Amino acid sequence: MLFKQQVWLRQKLLVLGSLAVGSLLYLVARVGSLDRLQPICPVESRFGGAHNQAEFPLRALQFKRGLLHEFRKGNSSKEQVHLHDLVQQLPKAIIIGVRKGGTRALLEMLNLHPAVVKASQEIHFFDNDENYAKGIEWYRKKMPFSYPQQITIEKSPAYFITEEVPERIYKMNSSIKLLIIVREPTTRAISDYTQVLEGKERKNKTYYKFEKLAIDPNTCEVNTKYKAVRTSIYTKHLERWLKYFPIEQFHIVDGDRLITEPLPELQLVEKFLNLPPRISQYNLYFNATRGFYCLRFNIIFNKCLAGSKGRIHPEVDPSVITKLRKFFHPFNQKFYQITGRTLNWP
Repeated sequence: MLFKQQVWLRQKLLVLGSLAVGSLLYLVARVGSLDRLQPICPVESRFGGAHNQAEFPLRALQFKRGLLHEFRKGNSSKEQVHLHDLVQQLPKAIIIGVRKGGTRALLEMLNLHPAVVKASQEIHFFDNDENYAKGIEWYRKKMPFSYPQQITIEKSPAYFITEEVPERIYKMNSSIKLLIIVREPTTRAISDYTQVLEGKERKNKTYYKFEKLAIDPNTCEVNTKYKAVRTSIYTKHLERWLKYFPIEQFHIVDGDRLITEPLPELQLVEKFLNLPPRISQYNLYFNATRGFYCLRFNIIFNKCLAGSKGRIHPEVDPSVITKLRKFFHPFNQKFYQITGRTLNWP
């Protein structure tokens, strides 16, 4: 009889323990949810005078298409009713480049800010003739849902080097904010090559060595016909953009510093976009395994960039690196002069 009572008591304790753990997990999740749902903060924005004193919900209320359906089911709440204010709006800022400069990292980090809503994929509207022919409403429908007071941002790094893009963006919005993230030009060119090389290897295809592509074998000089080299001549592309937009509408982000010290770079972007400072060191933590900073949205939700980021570069002949850096140097100096930002490039 005593043994049965002990078994019954043990079972009861197990049930109670399970309930306690379940309740604790629910409370933790609820706290995280409330942390994201309830607070509001003012937006001071030069993007719309009427919204200067407006308020916007924090991160979890930036619902995208898939979540709208979920919040329209069941009992109504203030948050659910507020969803009717969501719209798909054209971007007020675009990360226009550069390829392999850190555009994805920049977009994901800016998405930490409650006033920013990002397009999840590269739209390639302005650089793709077929997409552009579909019209501006097609482009708008590719944007995420957001509140009118929020800033929608998309990134398509091919925009920076495509001839037709500056005029096309100007026709959409002549006062749009343009973000360019750059890395040391030789490093960026090698990173560009590395991504293409990886794609070839996945398909069991052979590919030339970087040195053979970057240096013209006939002249032994830098091969400016090689796209990875051309993309790194930043000033040449920027001059084309300046025919349509004043330099004040551009902000240069140091992609090398974004890797090692992301917060100061993000704070500069907040200031450029006229956003209240919201991204803090709490939102960024270094992942020693990955060798990169990861993102912390709240006590529950963390995010690291895809594993494809930070590929190991192949070894490149030091003499080729020296030749490339010497080639890029005068272009870099002009880039510093135009943008007003000097970067620590060799």
